[in-house]
Amino acid sequence: MNTIDLFNSTSYLCSKTITVNYSSSFSSAIKLFHPELHAPIHGIYGFVRLADEIVDTFHNYPKAILLAQFKKDTFDAIDQKISLNPILQSFQLTVNQYNIGHELIEAFFDSMHSDLEKKDWTTKEELSRYIYGSAEVVGLMCLQVFCDGNYEQAKMLAPAATSLGAAFQKVNFLRDLADDLKNLERSYFPQIDLHCLSRSEKELIEMDISKDFERAYAGILQLPAKARFGVLVAYKYYFCLFQKIKGITPEQLLSSRVSVPPIKKMLLLLQIKVGNRLGFQ
Repeated sequence: MNTIDLFNSTSYLCSKTITVNYSSSFSSAIKLFHPELHAPIHGIYGFVRLADEIVDTFHNYPKAILLAQFKKDTFDAIDQKISLNPILQSFQLTVNQYNIGHELIEAFFDSMHSDLEKKDWTTKEELSRYIYGSAEVVGLMCLQVFCDGNYEQAKMLAPAATSLGAAFQKVNFLRDLADDLKNLERSYFPQIDLHCLSRSEKELIEMDISKDFERAYAGILQLPAKARFGVLVAYKYYFCLFQKIKGITPEQLLSSRVSVPPIKKMLLLLQIKVGNRLGFQ
């Protein structure tokens, strides 16, 4: 007898393919989760990645129309519990299974829409709203999966999850600074002329990111065991990337894209595995 199971599994596979092709680091971290978490986390990433592609790379197409249609299709899929778009099918399955709040998805689309129109963020409040919608809510969606839809547990861990999402996003801002300024003409740090970023301004940004990392770490240690190791690896990877950024000058940051070599990623993974076995991180 034919069932929808094959379509569902194929849809999750499409989201996994997007994850693997677009983010080797994130897809590697997902492998460290309990197997039951793989499909729903791929479902979230595939959805997020498609929206990012609309605003960041579809330059010769009507981005606003595409984003508006994608948003409508997303909520239609969630409400009807079906979509012919495999990425939206896997996302709606995740949203409905783990009771992911629609307000998180709305906030995400608000930030994606900002990327269509805004080139710079002039106040900290404006940037905070953008980071919440573009990164923190993604962490909250994943947290709902990690907690298996347990609202109370997710609520308790939400502050750490938002801090982690903010830290990751701000590190991405610094890592992609040269490309954002040159190709997208975007400036994410209010009241700072990034074209002539000073050492003291760079250090102020880095101090803010350090606080986000600190707030996130305690929450990671309280995550359910099936998710903790994978999130910790992602944390360590981004913290290593952050340390590399801190070690270079503003001029270097404006002329190159910092990355963590594959061998360093492997050493980080080994270090964390050994730490877990010895009872410390």
